[in-house]
Parts: sequence; structure tokens; C-alpha cells
Amino acid sequence: MAAPVDSPDTGTRTRPGPALFVTMYHSVGDPTDDPYRITVAPERLDRQLAWFRRRGLRGVSMAELLAARARGGGRDLVGLTFDDGYADFVSEALPVLRRHGCGATLFVLPGRLGGDNAWDPLGPRKRLLTADGVRQAAAEGIEIGSHGLTHVDLTQADDVTLKSETEGSRTVLAELTGVAPAGFCYPYGTLDPRAVDAVREAGYAYGCAIDPGPLGGPHALPRVHIGQNDTAVRLFLKYRLHRLRRRPVVEPR
Repeated sequence: MAAPVDSPDTGTRTRPGPALFVTMYHSVGDPTDDPYRITVAPERLDRQLAWFRRRGLRGVSMAELLAARARGGGRDLVGLTFDDGYADFVSEALPVLRRHGCGATLFVLPGRLGGDNAWDPLGPRKRLLTADGVRQAAAEGIEIGSHGLTHVDLTQADDVTLKSETEGSRTVLAELTGVAPAGFCYPYGTLDPRAVDAVREAGYAYGCAIDPGPLGGPHALPRVHIGQNDTAVRLFLKYRLHRLRRRPVVEPR
């Protein structure tokens, strides 16, 4: 049996439950021309969220998921995260989330507001949310997190850039929304101990990766990519295999 651990939010001692299941989405729109397979059609997202709800699971923000788990609950919750802050989040994803009573965390790039996905050399240009779009998502109850300033691989960044991408982006988002973001998402999913330390020292309560490898703790949370091809069978397999492969995430001592 796992030993009790201190909750990072409350200081109380709780026992970790099953591993967190956190999904990673990106753009919601037409997936036809998408060599990176990061786009999910609104209809597919609708069916995926319905699949979770039929199994007694509800999609929520990372803040809600982590708070519930710190209290010893949250077994019926799934983290929904959307990377990059595409403009189609407001127009396409939000209506689907509302229909299913779901929350989500949106990781945005405050250094590229109103721009596009210039870091992707292939595929179509996708517009990113403007400052007003980010504020609109926040007003709808969406948790806003940082994806860095400009989508830089933090493992390749010098010290000045690393601080700007982590601490600097948090400052900009706090000014933009009036709330300092609690979460950070590593661009490209790449991280190392130096990047994790920078995210922690910048004041974030948690950090989302993809597969953090040997790194662990709340600042190196694994996520599961969900794409257009994830039908009910694939969702079932991803959900079950993730819970078998991953151990509960606890704060290292």
C-alpha cells in the first residue's frame, strides 16, 4: 500500500488513488489536411466526451482534477487539456464542452497571441487566440495555463530564454487574465530536470508533459494524446492501458 503523502494544496495527508488520466488535445476543426494528426473534428470530440460520460467519467480542468485528488476523491474525473491555444477552441470546442458539462484547461502562448502555429513546418497555418479570445475562454470557466511564451523546446533553451518562457509567460498571463496560471505545459512534450526545476521555481503548481520518462511528481505529469482516429475501442484501450502502466503521481520528498 502506498504511504500517505502531503497534499501540495492543503498540506493534509492523503493516499494517492489510481493514476491520473489526462487527455491531450490540440485543435478542434477540419482534420482533413493535418500531417501532425493534432486536429479533432467537433463531431468526434462530441462522441469522445459522450463515451466518457457513459462510463460515469466527467472531463474537468487540471485544477479541478488535482484539487479533487488532493481531497482523496476524483476517481470519476478525467483531465481535459488543449495545447497551443488555437482560435477554434472558442468557436468549436467550447460548445461541445458545454453540451457535456465539461471543464478543461487551455494552455496558451502569450507571446504569439493572434498569430499562428509557425513552429509547425508542415501542414496548414492555424490561427491562435487573441488576447480577447483567451479572456473569453477564461470567462467561460476554462482554466488558462501557460505553454511558454513562443513554443520553444525548453531542453534546448539557454538560461535567459528558459526563464522568459516559464516565469515570463506566467507574468504576462497574470496581467492578461487577472489570475496567475497554476499550470504549465511543456512545448513538444520535452522536459528534463532543468526544465522541471524552472517550471517549479516560476511558481506553477503543476506541469503537463506527454511521457516524462523517469521524471515524476506534479511538475511532470503524463498525458494521453487523443486524436481523430480515437473511436470507442481505441479510447477504451488507451484508458485501460494508461491506468495499468502509470503509477499515482505524488510529490517527491
